[in-house]
Amino acid sequence: MDFLYAPWRIRYIESPKKEEGCIFCKAASEPDGRYVLHNDGVSFVIMNIFPYNPGHLMVAPIRHVGSFSELTNEEILSIGNMVKKSMDVLKKTMNPEGFNIGVNIGLAAGAGIRDHIHVHIVPRWCGDTNFMPVTGDTKVLSEALDELYKKLKNNW
Repeated sequence: MDFLYAPWRIRYIESPKKEEGCIFCKAASEPDGRYVLHNDGVSFVIMNIFPYNPGHLMVAPIRHVGSFSELTNEEILSIGNMVKKSMDVLKKTMNPEGFNIGVNIGLAAGAGIRDHIHVHIVPRWCGDTNFMPVTGDTKVLSEALDELYKKLKNNW
């Protein structure tokens, strides 16, 4: 899918194409510049830098684990609390009319990163799927990631 305006992608374009290691493990241990909104020591919230919609967040355990069944009760509780808080912050910051929340487990389910489980939180608005993605295969994102990150961080 093409983007009409995505100035933050220049870092991706100019960066080495294959970063070694797990992106979630790196974000948990080296959060600077990775759009991490909060880390409670058990799980953390990070912005998706290639979002389905503006404000698309992900919650992941700090521990590198690929299956929901491998999560501890503490991790499940932490992730649940982080999802709830993320929704509250998104409501306050962006006023979405709904949310899609999901976990893609395994290649067949569409998991892009299969070895570190994470929950997607995608804010939705009535009409956010319009003619652009349908006829032009283009998604319009109306706000730069850096600006949105600052707003979400301030409201955390």
